[in-house]
Amino acid sequence: FISHLQADLESLAKDLNPIVGFWDPLDLVNSGFWGYDQAQTIGWLRQAEVKHGRVAMAAFVGYCVQSNFVFPWSLTFGGMAHPSTDLSPPEQWDALPIAAKMQIIAFVGFLEWYSELSDSGNPRYTKGGKPGYYPPFKENIPHDVPFNLFDPFNMSKNRSEEAKAKGLKAEINNGRLAMVSL
Repeated sequence: FISHLQADLESLAKDLNPIVGFWDPLDLVNSGFWGYDQAQTIGWLRQAEVKHGRVAMAAFVGYCVQSNFVFPWSLTFGGMAHPSTDLSPPEQWDALPIAAKMQIIAFVGFLEWYSELSDSGNPRYTKGGKPGYYPPFKENIPHDVPFNLFDPFNMSKNRSEEAKAKGLKAEINNGRLAMVSL
């Protein structure tokens, strides 16, 4: 028995990579994480893939930047310079002060907390929401920064649903490539 959700995944898989197609050797689609039904499990898996793909794409770009560029400003208020490009990016991370590492980890933790607990009126990814959707800050946090993580420059606001679907497929493929490259 193949549900319509699994059939949708198989169709999406053919669009993303016609050579490999749908491949789920661990049968994750039917695993029922945390007591979720198949629809919730698929939503969770799709959200995880998009989120990890975005992190991997950012990490790849960050690795390239860190390998070739040193920021000209001080790293700390005490005047400590950024680690040199003579060090590899992992060595640069090791050279950071512990306070800098904790700030980075706390900021990423805040972003994760906000995305999981924010109620922006859209359904969660385990309840039929869009995979990869990040709730806007403007609705819940007073701030002067005009950007949001989901669509920072409002480029998707006037795009058709077909164009958005095509963009999501490109993002998934680029994310998969970035995950493999790291």
